[in-house]
Amino acid sequence: MAYREITMIEIKEVLRRWVIGTPKKRLAAQLGLDPKTVRRYVQVAEQCGVRLEGGLEGLTDERVGAVIIALKQPAAHPHGDPWWACEAERSIIEAHLKNGLRLTKIQRLLMRSGVQVPYSTLHRFAVQELAFGRKAATVPVADGEPGHELQVDTGWVLSLEPDDSGVRRRKKAFIFTPNVSRYRFVYPIERETTAEAIAACEAAWAFYGGVFHVMVIDNMKAVVARADRLESAVAESKPEPARTLPPGRFLRPAQQFALPSTPTTTGEPP
Repeated sequence: MAYREITMIEIKEVLRRWVIGTPKKRLAAQLGLDPKTVRRYVQVAEQCGVRLEGGLEGLTDERVGAVIIALKQPAAHPHGDPWWACEAERSIIEAHLKNGLRLTKIQRLLMRSGVQVPYSTLHRFAVQELAFGRKAATVPVADGEPGHELQVDTGWVLSLEPDDSGVRRRKKAFIFTPNVSRYRFVYPIERETTAEAIAACEAAWAFYGGVFHVMVIDNMKAVVARADRLESAVAESKPEPARTLPPGRFLRPAQQFALPSTPTTTGEPP
């Protein structure tokens, strides 16, 4: 059975609409979710301290985080006899793993001693209990403060129905993603030009209620004329539309679009 991934944005949007008074069935229809899914999100949220009468002020980041953790916890399943057989042979399995033996070899050795364990159970036990196959821990990356950094990229977002000539056209958009909230803003465009990039930035500032300190851009052709490690160049635009952007300057590709140190930032949507 395939399971649908629960995204943070989906949970936050369900809770945001619920606390402002949207009925659960209407909320499910608006977001294309099953009403049972919405009721489960709300039930877990109430267990984590989110109350309808609290409104958006009561929907804090800490409570949303607690709801996400509770929803993503796997269901508890009791272990069967093969698992407990592995538990009884824990020291032997651990010693074999330290000596570099393969799990298939360890399974054969256990069978010779009269311990019948399926390979799937042995593998699951070794991974969960003995850290088998576990890679080195990744280094956590600091997301920064809300309103500080914004990532911008372009991508295809949808395909339109075929026209009279049978041609199916695709729609492109600028995609703005804050590092902290991941609350995306999508700006559809007809053509990827510098003027469209400027208009998309202005629309993003209006959507987020302010200007971010740093904007990290990908090598978009509307902004980066030539991507090169030593001789990079940014796209030139006419002075008139360029003045509509917040004061700033473009740096080399893969670096940052630096804005003033004291921008008018009002924060990000919840």
